[in-house]
Amino acid sequence: MEISDFIARIEEEFDDLEKGALTPESEFRKVMDWSSVNALIFIALINTEYDVVINAEDLKACKTVSEIYSIVKERMA
Repeated sequence: MEISDFIARIEEEFDDLEKGALTPESEFRKVMDWSSVNALIFIALINTEYDVVINAEDLKACKTVSEIYSIVKERMA
C-alpha cells in the first residue's frame, strides 16, 4: 500500500474532503471537519479497508496523515 492510495481512500470516505485536499503532511484535524463521529468513521474505515485496529489513543497521538499511515502500515505486517 502506498500513501497516495491511503489518502485517496480517506478522501473518498469523507464527503467534506475534496480530492487532493490531503497530503502526507496534512494535519487531518485542521483539514477535516473533525468530530467524534468522524473519528469513529475513520477508525471503522481503517479496520474495514486494511484489517487494522486503531483506537482513539492512536488518533490522539497522531497529527498528520503520514503518522496515521505509519501506524496502519506497521500493524498490517
